[in-house]
Amino acid sequence: MRRPVRDQEDSARRINRRALFMGGCMAATIAVLGGRMRYLGVDQSDEFALLAEQNRVNLQLIPPARGLILDRNGKLIAGNEQNYRVVITREGAGDVQMVLNRLSHLIPLTQSDLTRVVKDSGRNASFVPIPVADRLTWEEFSRISLNAPALPGVTPDVGLSRVYPRDTDFAHVVGYVGPVSDKDLAALENPDPLLHIPKFQIGKIGVEKWKEDVLRGAAGNRKIEVNHVGRVMRELERTEGQSGADLTLTLDADIQNFLQVRLGDQSAAVIVMDVQNGDIIGAASAPSFDPNLFVRGISSADYSLLTENDHRPLANKVVQGAYPPGSTFKIVTALAALADGAIDTNTTVNCPGYLDYGGRKFHCWRSGGHGKVDLAHALEQSCDVFFYEVAQRVGIDKIAEMGKTMGLGQRHDLPMSAISEGNLPTKAWKQQRYKQDWRIGDTINAAIGQGYVLATPLQLAVMTARVATGRLVVPRLIKAIGGVEVPIEDAAPLGMETSQLDSVRSGMQAVVNGQHGTSFAARIVTDALQMAGKSGTAQVRNISASERETGVVGNTDLPWKQRDHALFVAFAPYDAPRYATAVVIEHGMGGSAAAAPIARDALLRVMTGTLPDPKDYPDNQRARIQTMLQELRLRNPDGTQPPDIKA
Repeated sequence: MRRPVRDQEDSARRINRRALFMGGCMAATIAVLGGRMRYLGVDQSDEFALLAEQNRVNLQLIPPARGLILDRNGKLIAGNEQNYRVVITREGAGDVQMVLNRLSHLIPLTQSDLTRVVKDSGRNASFVPIPVADRLTWEEFSRISLNAPALPGVTPDVGLSRVYPRDTDFAHVVGYVGPVSDKDLAALENPDPLLHIPKFQIGKIGVEKWKEDVLRGAAGNRKIEVNHVGRVMRELERTEGQSGADLTLTLDADIQNFLQVRLGDQSAAVIVMDVQNGDIIGAASAPSFDPNLFVRGISSADYSLLTENDHRPLANKVVQGAYPPGSTFKIVTALAALADGAIDTNTTVNCPGYLDYGGRKFHCWRSGGHGKVDLAHALEQSCDVFFYEVAQRVGIDKIAEMGKTMGLGQRHDLPMSAISEGNLPTKAWKQQRYKQDWRIGDTINAAIGQGYVLATPLQLAVMTARVATGRLVVPRLIKAIGGVEVPIEDAAPLGMETSQLDSVRSGMQAVVNGQHGTSFAARIVTDALQMAGKSGTAQVRNISASERETGVVGNTDLPWKQRDHALFVAFAPYDAPRYATAVVIEHGMGGSAAAAPIARDALLRVMTGTLPDPKDYPDNQRARIQTMLQELRLRNPDGTQPPDIKA
């Protein structure tokens, strides 16, 4: 049955309305999608292109090569060697723990290694390379490279690691490098981005620390393309960093080696200076340690051996060791009295073996006394009573003032760690420190370098250099930076009369070369090399009156730590001073017996440029000296370095 025409027309109209509605919706949808596509594809194209670029391109810092440290003749002291290592980036690895587990099947990794890497990767940006292991063998390095497709985010790398080819010789002066610590970062206001790289190494002590800004250099960078699993596909761009500047020290490697070997296993220090320009030619502290242990990560056992050793191998005794200077301080007392006019070269004092003051006896080292002595003989024979007397005439404040002029009681500006100021006491100092008045007995003790007086071997060497030259010689350790010589300023005059200095120099010459000199056995018999010096023996314990009555216990019968320190200062040649030295032997007992021979050997070594010649020694000592020299064969006498050192 056919539908009526009217029904057909109504149906057609409904279909047309629906079609128009659906078409409108589709048109609107297409318009919205088109607008969105235009927004994303045109208006936001730059932003999304940048996001895509960041997803496939990583920027990595390239650590610079650390500057070398050389001796005055260009011999390598601190260098860099190739180091095969492996690093991991979190954004490339994804599951860091899983990748590390795979890697542990290729190279030995401890649980502490795995924990450290996961921790470091979590607290650093995802693109920062985290060191997993270093100092790999070539076989280990190759295994990682061959299995790279299964190790996303892992990159075998060849870097540089610090190395000290002369082992213990320069440990105290040059120091060592180590990983950046949180304490290091906290001390800096705007730390270099390099310092945030895990296990990046910086100087910890010595020249390595105090010249860090010169040695570190500036970082480079590289852009690398990685695939979806983080594997490096290619290097897009590379900007090399700037290597650190090389440092040339004033030290002589061969002389430093000689001094270190000469000290042997004693707890001691020796320094040699050029009095003309202040250059430190050698500065040895014994016993020493191998700084390479700290670079590679020192074990607890090795560290305990160093810290528990009563000879304190980690301490740089040349600048850290503050000792009572003993009779070497008589040089200062004499100069203060001369400058003040309290005495002249003809002043005499009678020494009966003690000075009685207020019912207390201050003893001379020679119990029978020296009789009537003037300044020259008081220095030659180290008469204590002479200096007890003149110190009272001049007073402690003027003695301290002269000590400052001679380089004591102050921190000399050198790139070494924990430099001590020593101590030059005054009346005001004691009042401030102990809330006590200064007493005459304090002055008497200070006159011979006991009591509150403390000095370092460095300060004693500066004092000796200033006596020898009559000028304010300033010590220096850096000879050149980046190949550019550090300028030397002319030393100003001391401001003392030449005759006064000459009287002290003459007394020092008699100490070593006079028949009654305390160090006559340590003389140099060759006239052109003759030295002048002053011995010192510093007590480290109090001797009671009752002990003096019953007999003072000899040093050899005391425990090592209760024995006297042995000191000696000297300059040479006497007629044309060129070098000064200071030696301290902890608990060495006698300055003339223990310290003076080392000072003589040090001066002969630096003056002659070779091992000491037995002919420069007294006849009765030459056989023994020949034996000693045979025992002191130097390590690396020709200065050659292992072939893997990159100089």
